[in-house]
Amino acid sequence: MLRVFAVLALVMTLAGCGGGSKASQGPPKLAVDVASAKRQDISTSIVLDGQIAPLQQSTLSSTQSGTVSAVLVNEGDRVRKGQLLAQLDDSQLRAQLAGNQATVAQSIAKLQGSNIQAPISSQQYGSAVSSAEQNLQAAQNRVQTDVAALHNSEMVNTSDQQLMKQGYVAQTAAEQARATYVAAVQELNNARQALPAAQDALRTAQTNTQQSGIDQSTIAQNRAALSEAQAAVKLLETQIAQSAIYAPFDGVVTQRLLDPGAFAGPNEPIVQVSELDEVYINANVPDEDLSYVHTGGEAQFTSPSLPGRTFTGVIADVNATPTTGTLSYRARIRQPNPGSLLRGGMLVSMTVQKERHPGAIVVPRSAVFSGDQGTNVYTIVDGKAKMVPVEIGLETDTVSEVRGTGVHPGMSVITTRPDALQDGSEVAVSGDQPNAKSAH
Repeated sequence: MLRVFAVLALVMTLAGCGGGSKASQGPPKLAVDVASAKRQDISTSIVLDGQIAPLQQSTLSSTQSGTVSAVLVNEGDRVRKGQLLAQLDDSQLRAQLAGNQATVAQSIAKLQGSNIQAPISSQQYGSAVSSAEQNLQAAQNRVQTDVAALHNSEMVNTSDQQLMKQGYVAQTAAEQARATYVAAVQELNNARQALPAAQDALRTAQTNTQQSGIDQSTIAQNRAALSEAQAAVKLLETQIAQSAIYAPFDGVVTQRLLDPGAFAGPNEPIVQVSELDEVYINANVPDEDLSYVHTGGEAQFTSPSLPGRTFTGVIADVNATPTTGTLSYRARIRQPNPGSLLRGGMLVSMTVQKERHPGAIVVPRSAVFSGDQGTNVYTIVDGKAKMVPVEIGLETDTVSEVRGTGVHPGMSVITTRPDALQDGSEVAVSGDQPNAKSAH
């Protein structure tokens, strides 16, 4: 019996000794991953959706209607400013132009004739008035002369008749005085009868001078007819010019909408020209991001149509009013486009920097832990986790800026935290990581 108890005591003693050895090993170390804090520039940005648009783009048409007689370019052709691109049939307009040009020539001749004739007629009218005035003056003088002659002959006749009765004058002399008196009466009557005719002639001549005004009116009418004919010519010349379609700027033909033989109505599109040596990168800026996007600011953009390519440009302007029906504003870059690599209509993503901190201390975002005790990172000191309080600055998708008295470049920080990790926990670094024995 004693022997059994002894065996049991030995077994219990051995069991107790074994349990004590296992307890002395302590809890296992926690496996963690670590990374090094680095000093580098960090910035945040916004990404805007946008699209490429030609610097200039015009869909060309004519204000005239007619059959398209020629389209001289194809899609993809490069054209120069002023180059003829398409032509409407203008034969009918040219025929009308020839008729109107003949009318202009006739109007010019008619105006020149009236201009030549007017001074001649005016001179003739003046001469007629002068001659009539002279004739009237002569008639008036004749009346005055005949009145004086009649008065003298009457005195002589009266005297001779009395003297003849007294016997002092012969009868022959008295009869001669009588005949002279009768002749003077007849002359005066004739002179007085001629006077109204001279007066009428003067009035007629003076009335004829008003014809000069009529001649000037004729000249004005002829000049107006010439102006009207010239305006008709100018109108047809304009219509003929509008029948031809020219490139408004250097560019590329991006659409050919009609072919020869088709009828084009007024303002019907025929060809489209786009300027692609430079293009606009248009992006929509939400109202809340407007303060970060400004004229002169640098921006980068990419397009899924050009994988692997990143372009940099300067924002040329930001629209002062939002796009109709939205709260987004249009910002655009004016971008050189050698080789026409960027094409109108391509979708783009524009990246604009919001804030930048040069020389910041950054750690992976996974190294930052937030809890009841605030925001902190864990570093490793002598194989144990040590909690270091930090303030967070800028953050990107992958890294966070950290500030605090306990952080410095090169320190190891735990990037994967087991649930059991606490300040002072023993840790074991997984894999081939930087030396985690010290964080000084």
